[in-house]
Amino acid sequence: MAWRFQRRDGIFRRLMPDPQYPLIRLLPGRDRRVKSGHPWAFSNEIAMSPAARVLPPGAPVRLEGDDGVRHGTWLFNPHSLIAARRLDRDPAASIDAGWVRARLATALALRDRLYATPHYRLVHAEADGLPGLVIDRYGDALALQANTAGMEALTPLLVEALSELLAPRLIIARNDASVRTLEGLPEETRPLLGEAGPVLAEEGGLRFSVDLLGGEKTGWFFDQRETRDREAKLAAGGTMLDAFCHTGGFGLRAAAAGATQVTLLDRSAHALELAYETAKANGLAERVIGRKAEALEELERLGNAGSRFDMVVADPPAFAKQRKDQPNALRAYAKLARMAATLVAPGGFLFIASCSHHVAPGEFAESVIWGLGRAKRDAKLLFQGGAGPDHPVHPQLPESAYLKGMLFQLA
Repeated sequence: MAWRFQRRDGIFRRLMPDPQYPLIRLLPGRDRRVKSGHPWAFSNEIAMSPAARVLPPGAPVRLEGDDGVRHGTWLFNPHSLIAARRLDRDPAASIDAGWVRARLATALALRDRLYATPHYRLVHAEADGLPGLVIDRYGDALALQANTAGMEALTPLLVEALSELLAPRLIIARNDASVRTLEGLPEETRPLLGEAGPVLAEEGGLRFSVDLLGGEKTGWFFDQRETRDREAKLAAGGTMLDAFCHTGGFGLRAAAAGATQVTLLDRSAHALELAYETAKANGLAERVIGRKAEALEELERLGNAGSRFDMVVADPPAFAKQRKDQPNALRAYAKLARMAATLVAPGGFLFIASCSHHVAPGEFAESVIWGLGRAKRDAKLLFQGGAGPDHPVHPQLPESAYLKGMLFQLA
Protein backbone atom coordinates (compact mmCIF):
# COMPACT_ATOMS: atom_id res chain seq x y z
CA MET A 1 0.00 0.00 0.00
CA ALA A 2 1.27 3.49 -0.91
CA TRP A 3 1.04 6.51 1.34
CA ARG A 4 -0.05 10.11 0.90
CA PHE A 5 2.51 12.82 1.65
CA GLN A 6 2.16 16.43 2.70
CA ARG A 7 5.03 18.89 2.50
CA ARG A 8 5.51 20.81 5.74
CA ASP A 9 8.59 22.81 6.76
CA GLY A 10 10.39 21.57 3.66
CA ILE A 11 9.90 17.89 4.58
CA PHE A 12 7.41 15.36 3.27
CA ARG A 13 5.37 13.98 6.15
CA ARG A 14 3.61 10.66 5.71
CA LEU A 15 -0.11 10.88 6.32
CA MET A 16 -2.99 8.38 6.11
CA PRO A 17 -2.78 5.43 3.71
CA ASP A 18 -3.76 6.19 0.14
CA PRO A 19 -4.03 3.51 -2.57
CA GLN A 20 -1.87 5.40 -5.09
CA TYR A 21 0.44 8.31 -5.72
CA PRO A 22 -0.75 10.98 -8.20
CA LEU A 23 -0.79 9.86 -11.83
CA ILE A 24 1.36 11.69 -14.39
CA ARG A 25 1.07 10.86 -18.08
CA LEU A 26 3.53 11.10 -20.92
CA LEU A 27 2.46 12.93 -24.05
CA PRO A 28 1.42 10.87 -27.09
CA GLY A 29 4.49 9.67 -28.97
CA ARG A 30 6.89 10.96 -26.31
CA ASP A 31 7.46 7.70 -24.42
CA ARG A 32 10.20 6.15 -26.55
CA ARG A 33 13.10 6.95 -24.19
CA VAL A 34 11.23 5.95 -21.05
CA LYS A 35 10.19 2.65 -22.64
CA SER A 36 13.84 1.98 -23.47
CA GLY A 37 14.69 2.16 -19.76
CA HIS A 38 15.89 5.76 -19.46
CA PRO A 39 15.49 6.94 -15.84
CA TRP A 40 14.50 10.51 -16.74
CA ALA A 41 11.43 12.10 -18.30
CA PHE A 42 11.76 15.69 -19.49
CA SER A 43 9.16 18.39 -19.05
CA ASN A 44 8.38 18.47 -22.80
CA GLU A 45 7.56 14.74 -22.67
CA ILE A 46 4.98 15.07 -19.90
CA ALA A 47 1.36 16.17 -20.07
CA MET A 48 1.54 19.12 -17.69
CA SER A 49 -2.06 19.18 -16.52
CA PRO A 50 -3.20 21.81 -13.98
CA ALA A 51 -3.08 19.10 -11.29
CA ALA A 52 0.49 18.16 -12.26
CA ARG A 53 1.68 21.76 -12.20
CA VAL A 54 0.68 22.29 -8.58
CA LEU A 55 2.34 19.14 -7.22
CA PRO A 56 5.13 19.98 -4.75
CA PRO A 57 8.67 19.60 -6.13
CA GLY A 58 10.00 16.13 -5.33
CA ALA A 59 6.61 14.47 -4.87
CA PRO A 60 6.40 10.74 -5.66
CA VAL A 61 4.13 10.00 -8.64
CA ARG A 62 3.10 7.15 -10.91
CA LEU A 63 4.18 7.62 -14.51
CA GLU A 64 2.20 6.16 -17.42
CA GLY A 65 2.29 6.48 -21.17
CA ASP A 66 -0.73 7.75 -23.05
CA ASP A 67 -1.19 4.12 -24.09
CA GLY A 68 -1.70 3.06 -20.48
CA VAL A 69 1.70 1.39 -20.09
CA ARG A 70 2.83 1.83 -16.48
CA HIS A 71 6.43 2.95 -15.98
CA GLY A 72 6.70 2.76 -12.20
CA THR A 73 7.13 5.23 -9.36
CA TRP A 74 9.01 8.44 -10.02
CA LEU A 75 9.99 11.66 -8.27
CA PHE A 76 8.35 14.65 -9.95
CA ASN A 77 9.32 18.32 -10.12
CA PRO A 78 7.03 20.41 -12.35
CA HIS A 79 9.53 23.28 -12.35
CA SER A 80 12.59 21.36 -13.59
CA LEU A 81 13.67 20.47 -17.12
CA ILE A 82 14.22 16.91 -15.88
CA ALA A 83 10.67 16.72 -14.58
CA ALA A 84 10.58 13.09 -13.47
CA ARG A 85 13.25 10.69 -12.21
CA ARG A 86 12.57 7.01 -11.75
CA LEU A 87 12.71 5.52 -8.28
CA ASP A 88 11.14 2.11 -8.74
CA ARG A 89 9.76 0.11 -11.67
CA ASP A 90 6.87 -0.92 -9.42
CA PRO A 91 4.02 1.62 -9.70
CA ALA A 92 2.73 0.43 -6.31
CA ALA A 93 6.03 0.96 -4.48
CA SER A 94 5.79 2.76 -1.12
CA ILE A 95 8.61 5.27 -0.84
CA ASP A 96 8.89 5.02 2.92
CA ALA A 97 11.57 4.32 5.51
CA GLY A 98 11.72 0.64 4.61
CA TRP A 99 12.14 1.38 0.90
CA VAL A 100 14.94 3.89 1.57
CA ARG A 101 16.73 1.50 3.93
CA ALA A 102 16.59 -1.34 1.40
CA ARG A 103 17.98 0.83 -1.40
CA LEU A 104 20.87 2.02 0.80
CA ALA A 105 21.56 -1.53 1.99
CA THR A 106 21.93 -2.65 -1.64
CA ALA A 107 24.45 0.12 -2.32
CA LEU A 108 26.34 -0.74 0.88
CA ALA A 109 26.54 -4.45 0.01
CA LEU A 110 28.23 -3.64 -3.32
CA ARG A 111 30.83 -1.34 -1.73
CA ASP A 112 31.61 -3.84 0.97
CA ARG A 113 32.42 -6.36 -1.77
CA LEU A 114 34.61 -3.86 -3.60
CA TYR A 115 36.66 -2.44 -0.72
CA ALA A 116 38.24 -3.77 2.46
CA THR A 117 37.95 -0.49 4.35
CA PRO A 118 34.85 1.73 4.79
CA HIS A 119 36.12 4.61 2.68
CA TYR A 120 34.31 4.99 -0.63
CA ARG A 121 31.40 6.56 -2.48
CA LEU A 122 28.43 4.82 -0.93
CA VAL A 123 25.72 6.17 -3.27
CA HIS A 124 26.21 7.42 -6.81
CA ALA A 125 22.84 8.81 -7.82
CA GLU A 126 20.83 7.14 -10.61
CA ALA A 127 23.15 4.14 -10.92
CA ASP A 128 22.29 3.24 -7.31
CA GLY A 129 18.58 3.92 -7.79
CA LEU A 130 18.61 7.16 -5.78
CA PRO A 131 18.47 9.91 -8.43
CA GLY A 132 20.42 13.03 -7.61
CA LEU A 133 21.87 11.65 -4.36
CA VAL A 134 25.58 11.37 -3.56
CA ILE A 135 26.92 9.94 -0.31
CA ASP A 136 30.62 9.54 0.48
CA ARG A 137 31.72 7.44 3.45
CA TYR A 138 34.75 8.15 5.63
CA GLY A 139 34.54 5.39 8.21
CA ASP A 140 32.05 6.70 10.77
CA ALA A 141 31.53 10.04 8.97
CA LEU A 142 29.34 10.66 5.91
CA ALA A 143 28.95 13.49 3.42
CA LEU A 144 25.49 13.64 1.85
CA GLN A 145 24.62 15.73 -1.19
CA ALA A 146 20.97 15.89 -2.31
CA ASN A 147 20.87 17.49 -5.75
CA THR A 148 17.17 16.96 -6.50
CA ALA A 149 14.00 18.11 -4.76
CA GLY A 150 12.99 14.49 -4.24
CA MET A 151 16.19 13.58 -2.40
CA GLU A 152 15.96 16.80 -0.41
CA ALA A 153 12.50 15.76 0.75
CA LEU A 154 13.70 12.24 1.57
CA THR A 155 16.72 13.44 3.57
CA PRO A 156 15.13 12.76 7.00
CA LEU A 157 14.43 9.16 5.96
CA LEU A 158 17.95 8.86 4.52
CA VAL A 159 19.50 10.02 7.80
CA GLU A 160 17.29 7.58 9.71
CA ALA A 161 18.27 4.66 7.47
CA LEU A 162 21.98 5.54 7.49
CA SER A 163 21.88 5.68 11.29
CA GLU A 164 20.37 2.20 11.41
CA LEU A 165 22.77 0.70 8.88
CA LEU A 166 26.06 2.38 9.82
CA ALA A 167 25.63 4.15 13.19
CA PRO A 168 27.74 7.13 12.00
CA ARG A 169 28.97 9.76 14.44
CA LEU A 170 28.65 12.48 11.81
CA ILE A 171 26.58 13.22 8.70
CA ILE A 172 27.28 16.47 6.86
CA ALA A 173 24.91 17.89 4.20
CA ARG A 174 27.15 19.16 1.37
CA ASN A 175 24.25 20.75 -0.46
CA ASP A 176 26.31 23.48 -2.10
CA ALA A 177 26.36 22.16 -5.66
CA SER A 178 25.14 24.71 -8.21
CA VAL A 179 22.89 22.08 -9.87
CA ARG A 180 20.52 22.42 -6.90
CA THR A 181 19.40 25.78 -8.27
CA LEU A 182 17.94 23.95 -11.30
CA GLU A 183 15.63 22.16 -8.86
CA GLY A 184 14.71 25.35 -7.02
CA LEU A 185 16.80 24.40 -3.99
CA PRO A 186 19.07 26.63 -1.90
CA GLU A 187 22.78 25.96 -1.52
CA GLU A 188 23.82 25.08 2.04
CA THR A 189 26.33 23.10 4.08
CA ARG A 190 25.39 21.93 7.57
CA PRO A 191 25.55 18.96 9.95
CA LEU A 192 22.58 16.60 9.76
CA LEU A 193 23.82 14.38 12.58
CA GLY A 194 26.54 14.89 15.18
CA GLU A 195 29.02 17.72 15.52
CA ALA A 196 31.54 18.57 12.82
CA GLY A 197 35.08 17.55 13.67
CA PRO A 198 38.23 15.98 12.19
CA VAL A 199 37.60 13.47 9.41
CA LEU A 200 40.13 11.14 7.76
CA ALA A 201 40.04 9.35 4.42
CA GLU A 202 42.08 6.15 4.30
CA GLU A 203 43.72 5.17 1.02
CA GLY A 204 46.86 3.31 0.05
CA GLY A 205 47.94 2.94 3.65
CA LEU A 206 47.72 6.69 4.28
CA ARG A 207 45.24 8.70 6.31
CA PHE A 208 44.32 12.00 4.66
CA SER A 209 42.85 14.97 6.51
CA VAL A 210 39.48 15.92 4.99
CA ASP A 211 37.32 19.01 5.51
CA LEU A 212 33.69 17.95 5.01
CA LEU A 213 32.33 21.43 5.66
CA GLY A 214 34.72 23.62 3.72
CA GLY A 215 36.55 21.35 1.27
CA GLU A 216 35.84 20.84 -2.42
CA LYS A 217 32.65 18.96 -3.30
CA THR A 218 32.16 16.17 -0.73
CA GLY A 219 35.65 16.48 0.74
CA TRP A 220 37.71 13.85 -1.08
CA PHE A 221 37.91 12.53 -4.65
CA PHE A 222 37.33 8.80 -4.31
CA ASP A 223 36.78 8.62 -8.09
CA GLN A 224 40.55 8.73 -8.78
CA ARG A 225 41.51 6.01 -6.27
CA GLU A 226 42.43 3.34 -8.85
CA THR A 227 44.33 5.90 -10.92
CA ARG A 228 46.31 7.01 -7.87
CA ASP A 229 47.22 3.35 -7.26
CA ARG A 230 48.65 3.16 -10.77
CA GLU A 231 50.45 6.50 -10.69
CA ALA A 232 52.06 5.89 -7.30
CA LYS A 233 53.91 2.84 -8.64
CA LEU A 234 55.23 4.76 -11.65
CA ALA A 235 56.34 7.72 -9.53
CA ALA A 236 58.63 5.68 -7.28
CA GLY A 237 62.25 6.85 -7.45
CA GLY A 238 61.54 10.08 -9.33
CA THR A 239 60.25 13.62 -8.97
CA MET A 240 56.60 14.55 -9.37
CA LEU A 241 54.44 17.63 -9.90
CA ASP A 242 50.84 17.34 -8.70
CA ALA A 243 48.99 20.27 -10.29
CA PHE A 244 45.51 21.23 -9.05
CA CYS A 245 46.44 18.96 -6.16
CA HIS A 246 43.58 19.86 -3.77
CA THR A 247 44.63 18.00 -0.58
CA GLY A 248 47.46 16.13 -2.28
CA GLY A 249 45.97 12.74 -3.12
CA PHE A 250 48.19 11.99 -6.11
CA GLY A 251 51.33 13.60 -4.75
CA LEU A 252 51.25 12.11 -1.27
CA ARG A 253 50.44 8.66 -2.60
CA ALA A 254 53.50 9.02 -4.85
CA ALA A 255 55.68 10.17 -1.94
CA ALA A 256 54.57 7.18 0.11
CA ALA A 257 55.46 4.89 -2.83
CA GLY A 258 59.01 6.27 -2.99
CA ALA A 259 58.98 9.45 -5.07
CA THR A 260 62.09 11.41 -4.14
CA GLN A 261 60.41 14.82 -4.23
CA VAL A 262 56.80 15.88 -4.78
CA THR A 263 55.63 19.41 -5.59
CA LEU A 264 52.01 20.11 -4.66
CA LEU A 265 50.47 22.97 -6.63
CA ASP A 266 47.10 24.53 -5.83
CA ARG A 267 45.58 27.98 -5.44
CA SER A 268 43.89 27.08 -2.14
CA ALA A 269 45.99 27.73 0.96
CA HIS A 270 43.50 25.72 3.02
CA ALA A 271 43.83 22.67 0.76
CA LEU A 272 47.63 22.87 0.90
CA GLU A 273 47.49 23.12 4.68
CA LEU A 274 45.47 19.92 4.84
CA ALA A 275 47.92 18.26 2.45
CA TYR A 276 50.90 19.25 4.60
CA GLU A 277 49.06 18.05 7.70
CA THR A 278 48.68 14.65 6.03
CA ALA A 279 52.31 14.64 4.88
CA LYS A 280 53.54 15.41 8.38
CA ALA A 281 51.29 12.79 10.02
CA ASN A 282 52.59 10.13 7.61
CA GLY A 283 56.29 11.04 7.82
CA LEU A 284 56.44 12.46 4.28
CA ALA A 285 56.91 16.18 4.93
CA GLU A 286 60.63 16.27 4.04
CA ARG A 287 59.89 15.13 0.49
CA VAL A 288 56.94 17.45 -0.14
CA ILE A 289 57.01 21.05 -1.40
CA GLY A 290 53.84 23.16 -1.49
CA ARG A 291 53.27 25.93 -4.04
CA LYS A 292 50.25 28.24 -3.70
CA ALA A 293 49.50 29.65 -7.14
CA GLU A 294 47.07 29.56 -10.03
CA ALA A 295 48.02 26.28 -11.64
CA LEU A 296 47.98 27.32 -15.30
CA GLU A 297 50.09 30.39 -14.58
CA GLU A 298 52.57 28.39 -12.52
CA LEU A 299 52.84 25.66 -15.14
CA GLU A 300 53.76 28.26 -17.72
CA ARG A 301 56.31 29.85 -15.38
CA LEU A 302 57.90 26.48 -14.58
CA GLY A 303 58.08 25.64 -18.27
CA ASN A 304 59.79 28.92 -19.10
CA ALA A 305 62.25 28.27 -16.26
CA GLY A 306 63.19 24.89 -17.73
CA SER A 307 61.83 22.81 -14.84
CA ARG A 308 61.36 19.10 -15.49
CA PHE A 309 59.69 16.29 -13.52
CA ASP A 310 59.63 12.53 -13.94
CA MET A 311 55.83 12.62 -13.55
CA VAL A 312 53.28 15.38 -13.96
CA VAL A 313 49.65 15.01 -12.87
CA ALA A 314 47.11 17.61 -14.05
CA ASP A 315 43.67 16.92 -12.58
CA PRO A 316 41.83 20.27 -12.78
CA PRO A 317 38.33 21.21 -11.65
CA ALA A 318 35.66 21.22 -14.35
CA PHE A 319 36.50 23.60 -17.20
CA ALA A 320 32.95 23.24 -18.62
CA LYS A 321 30.37 23.78 -15.89
CA GLN A 322 27.67 24.40 -18.52
CA ARG A 323 27.19 23.13 -22.06
CA LYS A 324 27.93 26.57 -23.49
CA ASP A 325 31.40 26.39 -21.90
CA GLN A 326 32.40 23.37 -23.99
CA PRO A 327 34.37 25.11 -26.79
CA ASN A 328 36.44 27.14 -24.33
CA ALA A 329 36.96 24.04 -22.18
CA LEU A 330 38.35 22.04 -25.09
CA ARG A 331 40.85 24.81 -25.84
CA ALA A 332 41.79 24.93 -22.16
CA TYR A 333 42.43 21.16 -22.03
CA ALA A 334 44.65 21.42 -25.10
CA LYS A 335 46.59 24.28 -23.51
CA LEU A 336 46.92 22.37 -20.25
CA ALA A 337 48.22 19.28 -22.08
CA ARG A 338 50.79 21.39 -23.94
CA MET A 339 52.08 23.11 -20.82
CA ALA A 340 52.10 19.94 -18.69
CA ALA A 341 53.88 17.92 -21.40
CA THR A 342 56.62 20.55 -21.58
CA LEU A 343 57.42 19.84 -17.91
CA VAL A 344 57.82 16.06 -18.30
CA ALA A 345 61.38 14.75 -18.49
CA PRO A 346 62.19 12.38 -21.38
CA GLY A 347 60.86 8.93 -20.54
CA GLY A 348 58.61 10.41 -17.85
CA PHE A 349 54.86 10.19 -17.41
CA LEU A 350 51.92 12.56 -17.80
CA PHE A 351 48.45 12.00 -16.40
CA ILE A 352 45.74 14.46 -17.38
CA ALA A 353 42.07 14.33 -16.45
CA SER A 354 38.73 16.04 -16.98
CA CYS A 355 35.70 15.95 -14.69
CA SER A 356 33.55 18.05 -17.05
CA HIS A 357 30.54 15.93 -17.97
CA HIS A 358 29.75 18.39 -20.80
CA VAL A 359 32.99 17.25 -22.50
CA ALA A 360 32.76 13.84 -24.16
CA PRO A 361 35.64 11.35 -23.87
CA GLY A 362 36.50 11.57 -27.56
CA GLU A 363 36.53 15.36 -27.53
CA PHE A 364 38.75 15.40 -24.47
CA ALA A 365 41.18 12.93 -26.04
CA GLU A 366 41.41 14.97 -29.24
CA SER A 367 42.20 18.13 -27.29
CA VAL A 368 44.88 16.43 -25.21
CA ILE A 369 46.53 14.82 -28.24
CA TRP A 370 46.51 18.17 -30.04
CA GLY A 371 48.23 19.73 -27.02
CA LEU A 372 50.90 17.03 -26.99
CA GLY A 373 51.52 17.73 -30.66
CA ARG A 374 51.95 21.43 -29.95
CA ALA A 375 54.50 20.51 -27.27
CA LYS A 376 56.32 18.40 -29.91
CA ARG A 377 56.32 15.36 -27.63
CA ASP A 378 56.02 11.78 -28.87
CA ALA A 379 53.79 9.77 -26.56
CA LYS A 380 52.60 6.30 -25.67
CA LEU A 381 49.06 6.07 -24.30
CA LEU A 382 49.27 3.64 -21.37
CA PHE A 383 45.80 4.03 -19.91
CA GLN A 384 42.51 5.70 -20.72
CA GLY A 385 39.53 5.44 -18.38
CA GLY A 386 37.27 6.95 -15.78
CA ALA A 387 36.12 6.64 -12.20
CA GLY A 388 36.40 3.61 -9.96
CA PRO A 389 33.62 1.04 -9.43
CA ASP A 390 32.18 2.85 -6.43
CA HIS A 391 31.05 5.44 -9.03
CA PRO A 392 28.89 3.15 -11.21
CA VAL A 393 27.32 4.52 -14.39
CA HIS A 394 23.68 4.04 -15.35
CA PRO A 395 23.81 2.47 -18.84
CA GLN A 396 21.17 4.87 -20.15
CA LEU A 397 23.03 7.92 -18.81
CA PRO A 398 26.42 7.96 -20.54
CA GLU A 399 26.76 11.63 -19.58
CA SER A 400 27.05 10.51 -15.95
CA ALA A 401 30.44 9.01 -16.85
CA TYR A 402 31.87 12.44 -16.15
CA LEU A 403 35.49 11.53 -15.38
CA LYS A 404 38.03 11.03 -18.16
CA GLY A 405 41.72 10.34 -17.66
CA MET A 406 44.69 9.62 -19.93
CA LEU A 407 48.12 8.38 -18.88
CA PHE A 408 51.08 8.81 -21.26
CA GLN A 409 54.77 8.08 -21.32
CA LEU A 410 56.56 10.84 -23.21
CA ALA A 411 59.74 10.49 -25.22
